[in-house]
Amino acid sequence: MLVLCIAIGVVLLSSAICSGSEAALFSVRLVKVQRLAQSKRSDALALLSIREQMNRPIATIVILNNIANIVGTIVVGYLASNVLGNQWLGLVSGVLTFLVILFSEIIPKTLGERYSDQIALVIARPVAGLTRILTPLVWCIEKITTPLTAGGNSFTTDEAEIKLLAKMGQEAGTIEEDEFEMIRKIFNLNDMTAADLMTPRVVMTYLKGDLTLAEAKADILTSPHSRIIVIGETLDQVTGVALKTDLLAGVIEGKLDQPISHFVYKVHFVLGRKRANQLLSIFQQTRQHLAVVVDEYGGVSGVVTLEDVLEVLTGQLVDETDTVVDLQEFARKHSN
Repeated sequence: MLVLCIAIGVVLLSSAICSGSEAALFSVRLVKVQRLAQSKRSDALALLSIREQMNRPIATIVILNNIANIVGTIVVGYLASNVLGNQWLGLVSGVLTFLVILFSEIIPKTLGERYSDQIALVIARPVAGLTRILTPLVWCIEKITTPLTAGGNSFTTDEAEIKLLAKMGQEAGTIEEDEFEMIRKIFNLNDMTAADLMTPRVVMTYLKGDLTLAEAKADILTSPHSRIIVIGETLDQVTGVALKTDLLAGVIEGKLDQPISHFVYKVHFVLGRKRANQLLSIFQQTRQHLAVVVDEYGGVSGVVTLEDVLEVLTGQLVDETDTVVDLQEFARKHSN
């Protein structure tokens, strides 16, 4: 009788280890494993190798689990018939099936999923070793199953899933609310265009290039902007951009007879459909904080600044000199 109980215990334990290991390996997150592997720990590296190529390790676990269940059931049945007699064999089989479902499937898989990180690290190296030992058998199984499983989708994620994970983290308290808002707004960069962010031409601040500093002095002093668009005869003839500091320095130094065009820097032009994330790259590459937005025909639609792009992430940035918070809303009201 003791031998029968030991055999049942071995069957349940063996099957439970296999089931829990399988659940843990499937539940542990690849991103978490990649981060752990950066420490160069042997168990983390073994786990990363398993997670990046799950077919063979899982096949190994399934083979061992089936061996434990099938061979164990045969042994238990043989012992039960010898100890209790054939009339009890059906009852023993029923009880064993119930115990396997409960203690070798439901409970181990639940624990494997709940403590996946810890369990996966513990079993990673043993599973990797067993996989190498059973490589010939696993290889044969792969050859049989590959035609049926080929073409499956590899692991991917998308914007909606990342937003959902961030929201779940914020609700669980692992991500701060302001961090969640920043993550959510980052994705808005790809949804916003220069036309969405620009200051429309009807409220643009600009100076004609042929004006002298003396003639433009009042407009320079009252301008709330640090960069002022410089134009030719019409607003569609943008020649560049002038820094307010340079213009004020010219006034102080007595260069009042010099034209505004003398202080002009080259300006970058972008189409209205240019995405905000692309604008950010342009500002970084050109080392400029302002670009002129044009339509498909080359007409000036407005100007967009680095501050406009950053406001997608941070919200409105208003300083002491801003008399109008939202120039786009202001332009719409005055255009009606």
